[in-house]
Amino acid sequence: MDKINLLLIVTIISLFISLFLAFFLLTVKTKHKISNVLFALFLFITAIDSSSPLFELMTDGPSNLGMFRITIAFLQIPVFYLYVLSVCYSDFKLRPRHVIHLLPFLFANFILLPRFYLVNTASKIEFILNRQNMMELQFTHILFHIQIVVYFIAIFMLLRKAKKLYLENNAGIHINSYNWLFQFTVVLTILYLIVILKNIFKFSDQPYISESIKIGILVLQLFLTSWYLFKALNNPGLFRNIDSKLKLVSDIVLEEKNREQSTLNDNEFNEKLLKLKKYMIEEKPFLNPALTIQDVSAAIQIPVRDLSLLINHKLEQHFYDFVNTYRIENAMDILKDAAKSKVTILEILYQVGFNSKSSFNTAFKKHTGDTPTSYRKNL
Repeated sequence: MDKINLLLIVTIISLFISLFLAFFLLTVKTKHKISNVLFALFLFITAIDSSSPLFELMTDGPSNLGMFRITIAFLQIPVFYLYVLSVCYSDFKLRPRHVIHLLPFLFANFILLPRFYLVNTASKIEFILNRQNMMELQFTHILFHIQIVVYFIAIFMLLRKAKKLYLENNAGIHINSYNWLFQFTVVLTILYLIVILKNIFKFSDQPYISESIKIGILVLQLFLTSWYLFKALNNPGLFRNIDSKLKLVSDIVLEEKNREQSTLNDNEFNEKLLKLKKYMIEEKPFLNPALTIQDVSAAIQIPVRDLSLLINHKLEQHFYDFVNTYRIENAMDILKDAAKSKVTILEILYQVGFNSKSSFNTAFKKHTGDTPTSYRKNL
């Protein structure tokens, strides 16, 4: 099988899976439709971008539609960035200000107007044949690479902040979703780094290497899309748990220092800490797998801001770890109870407020230095 046929086969399979997943995301029932729509749009744009082998097979030469198809790649990462925003923040909405993400795409097409879009076919062919010397194409490639770097830095910063906000305000079941989205973004970053390498060779004296790399990109994209398809089919309800108006505790502390005042003095700290601990022991709110700091605040009538400072700053624990400590202590009591020796580890983790075996094992080992199974055996 020659390289061209292999490229066509991989392209067709990749397009089918991408479009199938996009269709799934658009039709699956969910209360958070915007996230699925944005990722479906990302997949659709990716499918258009990777369809070049089929497009070239169906066209005789360079055209305005062909160039427009190429520049659509400028929309991929901005759409993915908006998707990550919509997944991380429960109050995300598309607003007029998000139009700014179209600027690189519009600018790239604008500078191609004089010497490509507005000229005849012969001039288009000459433009493509001399692409290594065309300032417009070189500029758009540089702009595309800069865009990739800037957006991925922004995405990783966004994920880092969102996860920290989650840990400071939630003790729910979705922390693994943040870890998975981070892993997915890392793999996607690697894919785009390979794309940059392909583009470097495209404008070098060895353009044939670019074609070989293109096959590898399509194969990796195929596996990446299949991986996401597997995740999406198993977890159709994507997480959205953080309000974008929430502030990091470090920012709140900085505000307090700038005001030269402290929200909690020592007496207030001790009083509210006793109130909090009494509530956690007597009412056992940690048994709720979706517990938030807002729930605790409403129950014990301590403002969310003060409660967040109390746990995340004064106790130097994330709310997530603070709540998990009580869950693990409860699990340890069950494991020590000889009358409950027949209760399985899986049953215990659900009883104490966990909803994931991996999260339970991680928290248990962090708290005790041992796994739940080993802990029970060593009693």
